[in-house]
Amino acid sequence: MSLSPTLTIKENDLFLIADRLGNTVASKDRSDRAVTGLFCQDTRFLSCSQLTVEGYDPILLHSHAETGFSLCVACTNPEVPNVLKKETLGIQRQLALRGGLFEEIEIYNYDLQAVTFQVKLQFYADFLDLFEVREYGDRPMRGNKLEVVSSRKNGLSFAYRGLDNYLMETQIQFSYRLPDEIWEDCAIWNLHLDSHEQTILGYHLTPYTNHQPTSQIPIPATLSQAQDAAFADWQSWYRATTRIRSDRTTINQIIERAEQDMYLLLQSFDSGKVPAAGIPWFSALFGRDSLVAAFQTLMFTPSIARDTLLTLGKYQGEEDSDWHEEAPGKILHELRQGEMARCREIPHTPYYGTVDATPLWLLLYAEYYAWTGDRETIERLWDAATAAMSWIDSQCAETGYLSYQRRSSGGIDNQGWKDSGDAIVNSKGEQVFGPIALCEVQAYVYAAKQGLSRMAELMGKPELARRWRSQARALQARFNRDFWIESADYCALALDGQGQQVDSITSNPGQCLCFGIFYPEKAARVARTCMSEEMFSGWGIRTLSSLSPAYNPISYHLGSVWPHDSALVAAGLRSLGWVDAALTVAAGLLDMTHYQPSKRPPELLCGYQRRSNSPPINYPVACSPQAWATGSVFQLLQMMLNPIPDAANGCLRLVKPRLPAFLSRLSIHNLQVGNSHIDLELERQGEHTACRILKQQGNIQISIEP
Repeated sequence: MSLSPTLTIKENDLFLIADRLGNTVASKDRSDRAVTGLFCQDTRFLSCSQLTVEGYDPILLHSHAETGFSLCVACTNPEVPNVLKKETLGIQRQLALRGGLFEEIEIYNYDLQAVTFQVKLQFYADFLDLFEVREYGDRPMRGNKLEVVSSRKNGLSFAYRGLDNYLMETQIQFSYRLPDEIWEDCAIWNLHLDSHEQTILGYHLTPYTNHQPTSQIPIPATLSQAQDAAFADWQSWYRATTRIRSDRTTINQIIERAEQDMYLLLQSFDSGKVPAAGIPWFSALFGRDSLVAAFQTLMFTPSIARDTLLTLGKYQGEEDSDWHEEAPGKILHELRQGEMARCREIPHTPYYGTVDATPLWLLLYAEYYAWTGDRETIERLWDAATAAMSWIDSQCAETGYLSYQRRSSGGIDNQGWKDSGDAIVNSKGEQVFGPIALCEVQAYVYAAKQGLSRMAELMGKPELARRWRSQARALQARFNRDFWIESADYCALALDGQGQQVDSITSNPGQCLCFGIFYPEKAARVARTCMSEEMFSGWGIRTLSSLSPAYNPISYHLGSVWPHDSALVAAGLRSLGWVDAALTVAAGLLDMTHYQPSKRPPELLCGYQRRSNSPPINYPVACSPQAWATGSVFQLLQMMLNPIPDAANGCLRLVKPRLPAFLSRLSIHNLQVGNSHIDLELERQGEHTACRILKQQGNIQISIEP
């Protein structure tokens, strides 16, 4: 696939990938597999939209996609012998998403003389399933392309009837100055512009499925209305969030980008807006990724957690299915809506092949209540919570641990967060195969049982509460015995199907620190190893020790650095009282993010050691923006404040707030705990950080523990 520079914009359930000129460039015969296009509901509704002037590509001057939902391109013309001198025309392209795609093209003649020239816009829609675009295997059969089914002066229409008999259409309607001619899939304008005269060309594109708009968002009439509506929605959402700012411009740029990206990633599903995992390939409902992002952003806005819990609860497993890896009570991994899913060529309708989404859902369920005191939502989801715990208990019955092994022929081999095929290796670098009980998954289960026991007390179920607390203690004892590698003085990555330790040194035990499953002396040893030179790259925590035979800094999971993973480790270090170490990891992650052109943390980066005056080395095809990478920014900020909320009892504890050396001041406005809103300010004074309450609304008791 092409790795040429692209720009991506997204608005709810639509996203567009274009080249720097604003074109989408996948060709009809699919010989050019450039990853561009307009996508909705896992289908590419536009694969080619290319602007030419007298048959030539314009010359790029500048392009950007700063708003997230619109794209701007400034370009000019090349030399066209006997027609146009070089740089005669100023060409401004604006593209925006809102229920469809809008484009306006302003063309200005800067010459002292009138000019006559031809402009073409070529379009094509291949209606490929997103999994086809990803080259996820070869499809032996496809449906029927209906090519250009209508061609008229003010519009074009492409259509495709799938193997499932779904009719998908791309309808393009031109506005402003209509084309002088439409020839097959090209709109043609024969323009004559006097000196310093301007003209505007434009169109809007609407995707349809079975004669209904594919997007859930109503399409407005014009590009300006699309931009206004998208911006108004953003502003309404943003006003209800916590606003965090520092005394450092670079840190504020990172925070502002994270705020925009978290909104950009939100996508409408049945029960609200849930963060999609990442753009471009994972703009869909996910279990693990959405849950982690919702957990990371509770201090920023708890509404993400509520909508994520409700939406995933609606799709909770109800029956046993090997193809979907579904089971009663289980939380999904991924939901897809394209033709390949509808035709059962892939099991994602939804697919449940994840071991950790179910305990993570329970973790979020309890933590959401701590921040909000929202008993109505807790009661509404209580049956889903008990069903989720029943699934966990059934899976743990034989070995005492929650493990995975692929059941579906179309499923994923590794079903933890390190889900690439080669991710699970032993100390010799050899791959290990299922059933696999990952260490961090047991930590999630431990914390889920602790959290759900508190919810059982709330629901008037004391016997359940006692049972889950007892089970959590027993799990903790087993875990500290069975997972500890005495020879390495570290925790195993996993246990295999025979109960043998998978003894590689990885970041996974660092995540366990965040959830309290280790006994104190073992937690300290894990923390020490995580901060060792072979694990901490200077930018973040490596997924695999650099001393491992399988270590590869440019691999996906065998030595790379993932911001969300490192942020969870940092939160765990903080919980142990290793504050300096936690802030060191935070500094590395934020420095890395500052180097990114967009000031957004990528999904992952290469695990090379940090060197002075050298930037981080990026992973070539990382998703950006990506939900839990974006969420890591908020988790790092929360770690500095270190809040412990108890909204139901009107309490908020701030335990030893601490700013890193590169920050002197951090302000937090509109922090929501239950129905209360709080403004705070942290100020570093030498080695100490002072915390002041600037304002509070609502009945809440705030204690600051220095």
